[in-house]
Formats: sequence, C-alpha cells, structure tokens
Amino acid sequence: MLSYDLTDEQEILRKTIRDFAENEVRPIAHELDEKEEFSVELTQKMAELGLFGMFVSEEYGGSQMGYVAYIIAVEELARVDGSTAATVAAGNSLGIGPIYYFGNEEQKRTYLPALCSTESDQFRLAGFGLTEPDAGSDAGGTRTKAVQKSRDWIVNGSKIFITNSANSLTLVNTVQAVTGTREDGRKEYTCFLVPADANGFRSVAMHGKLMWRASNTGELYFDDCQVPQSAMLGKRGEGFHQMLQTLDGGRLSIAAMGLGCAQGALDLALQYAQDRRQFGKPISKFQAISFKLADMATEVEAARGLLYKACWLREQHRPFEKEAAMAKLYCSEVARRAVHSAVQIHGGYGLMKEYDVERLYRDQRLLEVGEGTSEIQRLVIARRIGC
Repeated sequence: MLSYDLTDEQEILRKTIRDFAENEVRPIAHELDEKEEFSVELTQKMAELGLFGMFVSEEYGGSQMGYVAYIIAVEELARVDGSTAATVAAGNSLGIGPIYYFGNEEQKRTYLPALCSTESDQFRLAGFGLTEPDAGSDAGGTRTKAVQKSRDWIVNGSKIFITNSANSLTLVNTVQAVTGTREDGRKEYTCFLVPADANGFRSVAMHGKLMWRASNTGELYFDDCQVPQSAMLGKRGEGFHQMLQTLDGGRLSIAAMGLGCAQGALDLALQYAQDRRQFGKPISKFQAISFKLADMATEVEAARGLLYKACWLREQHRPFEKEAAMAKLYCSEVARRAVHSAVQIHGGYGLMKEYDVERLYRDQRLLEVGEGTSEIQRLVIARRIGC
C-alpha cells in the first residue's frame, strides 16, 4: 500500500543533502556559473557522499538505497543549483543506468565500481550518447553508424548536448548507432560502450549555455572509432529499446530537478517577501504577494506527490512510464511558473545575478526541453491513455 511517509533513512538523507547543498554548493554556485566551470572537486565530494549509484546493488559498488532516495538527493541539490543536480542526475540515470540494467557481468564489473565509487581518486563519470545535431526528439533519426569489421566495430558520426561526456572524470559513454536494417525496413539500433580513450574518439566541452553553465556538456566525435565486440551493450538491435527505457528513468530525475527548482524558488521568494518592506510592512502581508506564494506552495506539493508516486511504482516493479512522463511534464512546468513568480516577487532584484533566483530562472528552461520536450511528454501520455 502506498505510504507518503519517508523512512528514517530517507529523512536523514534529505537533511544531509540539504546541508551539503547549502554549505558546499551555494557558496560557490554563482562563481562556477559565471565562469562556466565544471568543478571536479565538487563532483568528487558528491561521490564521497555516496550520491552516485544510489539504486545500484552493493555487489557493484552501489549503496542500494533505492529510487526514492536518489530522487530526494537530486531534488535537494536542484533546490540550490541546477548544474550540480544535473551532474548527479545524468551521472546516475543516464550514465550508470544503461550499464547496470543492460550490461553483461563483465561490463558491470568493469565500469560500475568506478562510476559508483565513494573514493575521490577512483570515481569516474559516464555519458549517454543519444542526441545528435539532426536527431533530438526524433531519436530514430540517428545517423551515427557502426560497421562490423572482423571482431571489432567501426563507429562514425557525432553526438551533441551530452552531459558528463567531456571532462577529466569521464570514463565511458554509452552510444547508440545504426548497425543495419531490420526485416521491416527500419533502421537497426545498437548501443556500444565507448571508453573515453578509444582510438578515433574525441570529446569537446560545450560553452555559451543559458543554463546549467557549471555542468559538463559535450560534443562527441567518432572518426573510424574502433571498439571490440565486447563493447556492445546487450544484444545487437536492442539499442532503441534500451534508450527508451533509460529515458523513462531519466524523466524521473528531470522531474526531481523541476521539483527542487520550484521548491528553491518558493523558499527564496518567501524569505525575500518576509524581509522586504514596503508601505510600512513586509510585502508577504500584501494579498497580491501572499496569493502568489500560496499558489506556488500548492503546486510544489502536488508535484511532489506525483513524482514520489511514480518513483514508488518503479521501486515496486510496476509500470511507471505514464507517471514518469506526467511527473516530468508537470514538475518542469511547475518550476517555470514558480521561478516566474519568484522573480516577480523580487522585482528588479530578481533580474540581478547576485540573487540566486536569477540562476534558478535560467536553469529551469532546460527542464522543458531535456529528456524529451514537454510536447513529447504529452505525446507519450496521450498514447498511454489510449489516444
């Protein structure tokens, strides 16, 4: 039976991550954002805290705390900074996820211990190479190809907007490529684990982003990149299925980022409204402001209920794809409304970089685009309800 009570362990986790976000992330978030600097040191600190591999079994180096605990961690980080939350969200759902759920025993033991490590000198990240310059929402438009040559595969093509894929911690990228044509005439997709040091592979960090400026985003290039047969993830032709399943889980983490962003905007707006005085009293006492805050609080609670239910379904091994799409859609759009109201409450100060709400306002924008746009989420939901 569904319970809305968190376990003692989950409550302790929330407090631990919130303290970390306030004491370790918030003091440097503005500077990292300004410099567009991905912090290896901060990422290693999050690894030491056990934020990578939270849903992975202890056998492979994870903490096996479960999906609800993982989502709470992402939510609490996003409450303070989107870039930091994105590093953890992508590192788990998109980096660790495909290897853990679809990899064979050798692949799991090769990569997961480093991806889940709590030792800073051993910890590494993984990327998820799906999006291409001409294949975004239409993942079936993938042009990157892999051709079998003797016992190896030769990969040619490129990927873009790949989180955690182009930094000194990156160990491997899961890459979808076209490997042939199926009997029905459609493309055959297969995924490969491409190490960062593979011959013919290079990654380039992307800059000039509106949001998540302190997260690592990369372009991947494959120029006769040679990988062995053992690099194939699962069986040949299973790539598209693997990618779709990975995105289902990834939507929960993006929803958590939306929820955290909305909660952060509410917290900042409430504090500002209580401190800011106009006409002899705090602006929180004016109905125009208090009603905005009441609406924000209501939507945040509704978003949390929807997301936590989707996570609970996943932990119970029940279908959760529809609920994941709903949570991603709703939480990201609640975040948009929340940051808009928070900036409005701050007035002119909300437009200044020295105020954290300005960064939240920018960081929110990707949530309605990444891991499937809001339009794609509505399409997924519509199909699930029989449209």
